Amino acid sequence: MAKVSVSQAVMDLIEPVLSIEGLELVDVVYKKEGKNWVLRIFIDKEEGVTVADCQKVSHLTGDLIEVEETIITPYSLEVSSPGLDRVLKREKDFLKFKGRQIRLHSLSPIDNRRKFIGILEDFKDQTVFLELDGKLLEIPLCQVGKANLVIEL
Repeated sequence: MAKVSVSQAVMDLIEPVLSIEGLELVDVVYKKEGKNWVLRIFIDKEEGVTVADCQKVSHLTGDLIEVEETIITPYSLEVSSPGLDRVLKREKDFLKFKGRQIRLHSLSPIDNRRKFIGILEDFKDQTVFLELDGKLLEIPLCQVGKANLVIEL
């Protein structure tokens, strides 16, 4: 059986609790920075994330991780909103932001390039449909290295 990453274990642990609280779990990142480990949790909700939301999630998450012993090494916990250029990782992210402009980096070249900015037309069958210069590009989700919303002012 494949070992689950710390980020995925934390996501699996806290997502149901955050959902009950009316919050969306956008992303979890667990990485070493210098000598220290950092756990970053990105949350969102329709009317925007408040400092109180971040504090609540910080307490809930810290307690759950401690009780479940999900992370045993010392770490810093940071909770914040995903920002205007939020990351798109999961099917629900791509479906939620259909019609919006996104920046996408592919893992391997597609039409001799790896960086794209276009309109997210659709997402189905694990494929991102990106409208780019009047042409529809199909990019399998497994080939997406990184995708973010483009900030529209």
